[in-house]
Amino acid sequence: MITEDKTKSLRDRGVSIPAPSSVEIGDEVQIDRISGEGVTIHGGCRIFGKTTFISKGCIIGREGPVTLDSCQLGPDVKINGGFVKSSVFLNGVTVGYGAHIREGSILEEEASVAHTVGLKQTILFPFVTLGSLINFCDCFMAGGTSRKNHSEVGSSYIHFNYTPNQDKATASLLGDVPRGVMLNNKPIFLGGQGGMVGPCRLNYGTVIAAGTIQRKDELEPDRLLFGGALRPGNIKHTPGIFQNIPKVVGNNLYYIANQIALMNWYKHVRTRFVSDSFPLPVLQGLFETLALSMGERIKRLKEFLEKASAVRDSAGHEPLTKNWNRLENDFKGLMSDDSSIGEEKRDAFLKSFDSFLNQTVVENYIDAIKSLDMETASAGTAWLSDIVDDVYQNAIQLIPGIKS
Repeated sequence: MITEDKTKSLRDRGVSIPAPSSVEIGDEVQIDRISGEGVTIHGGCRIFGKTTFISKGCIIGREGPVTLDSCQLGPDVKINGGFVKSSVFLNGVTVGYGAHIREGSILEEEASVAHTVGLKQTILFPFVTLGSLINFCDCFMAGGTSRKNHSEVGSSYIHFNYTPNQDKATASLLGDVPRGVMLNNKPIFLGGQGGMVGPCRLNYGTVIAAGTIQRKDELEPDRLLFGGALRPGNIKHTPGIFQNIPKVVGNNLYYIANQIALMNWYKHVRTRFVSDSFPLPVLQGLFETLALSMGERIKRLKEFLEKASAVRDSAGHEPLTKNWNRLENDFKGLMSDDSSIGEEKRDAFLKSFDSFLNQTVVENYIDAIKSLDMETASAGTAWLSDIVDDVYQNAIQLIPGIKS
C-alpha cells in the first residue's frame, strides 16, 4: 500500500494528519496498530516498522518532524521532534524536540526528556525527568514518587560510556529495580553541566552538585556529592591498561541482575494491568526491548572480559573468560524463562498483591503501586532483591580472580 493510501486509511480511522502529503508511512506498518482515537501525526513525520504501535491520544511531531521506527507507544505519549527507534514509551511520556532515542530504551509512565536528548539502552522509571542537551546512554534511573517529586538530570549532562580502551562495559545503575518499582524512594539528582563516568552506582537520595564529574560509586543513601575539575597533568599513557577490573565486572553484573529482576516484575506484575491504558502490544514491547537491552549488556561485558583477559593472560593469570559459555547460558536462560529464584517470596507477594487488587479500586498501574501498604511493598522488594543477589553471587563465582 502506497503512503497516500495509508495516510487516507489512517485518516479514515480518525487519525489527525494535518499535512498528509508530507507524511511517510512504511509499507510494513500495520494500520490497525495505530489508534484512531485522539492521535495526531504532524507534517514531515515518517513512521516505519512492522512492530510499531501507537495508542490513543498520542501526538507525533508537534514541534518538528519525527522519525518513528519500530516503537511501541502507550496512551497520551508526546514525541515532539527527532528520531526514535526500537524503544517503548509508556503512558504520558513526553519527549522534546531534537530527541535521538535509539534501541533498547524504555521510558515508563510520565517520564520526560526535554529538547536535544540522546538515549540508547536507557531505562527511566516513572516520573524521571531529563533536562535539555543531555547524552544519557547506557543508564538505568529510578527514584521519586510523583511528577512533583522525581529523580532528575540537569541540562548539559553527559554519561561517559566509552573508554580509551574502546569498550562499553559502562552501564550505570542509579537506584535499583527492587526498591525502584515501588515508587516510594527518595529521588536522585544529577546537577547540570556535569557528568558521570560509567559504570557507576548511586543510592537513592543522592544529590550531585552542578558541574561535578562523578567517577566513584556512592552506595550510602542521602549524600551530597561535589567536586571541581581535575588538577592539570601530563603523564605517559599506555593503551590497553585495564584498571579497576573488579569494579567494572561487579557493576556490570549488578546491572544485568537488576535487568533480570525487572523482567520478572514485568512478567508477574505488569501483566496484571493489560487494558486500554496499557495495551498488550506495549507489554510485548517491554519484554522485547528489555531482552534487547540485556543482550547488549551481556555482549559488552563479554567484550570487556576478552580484552582484559588478553592483558592478564600475559601475566599468567587465569582468563576472565574461562567460564564465559556457562555464564552466558545462565543469563540467556534467565532472560527467557521465569526465574525460580525467590519463588516462595514471589508467590507470597503476588498472593498479597492480588488480594489488594481485589479489594481496592485502582485505575491503573501507578495508582496500584502507590497504594500498596508498606508490608506488601517490602515483600515485593524482598522477592526482587533475592533475584538480584542470587544472580550476582552465582555470576561472580564464574569469573576467575573477581571476588564478590
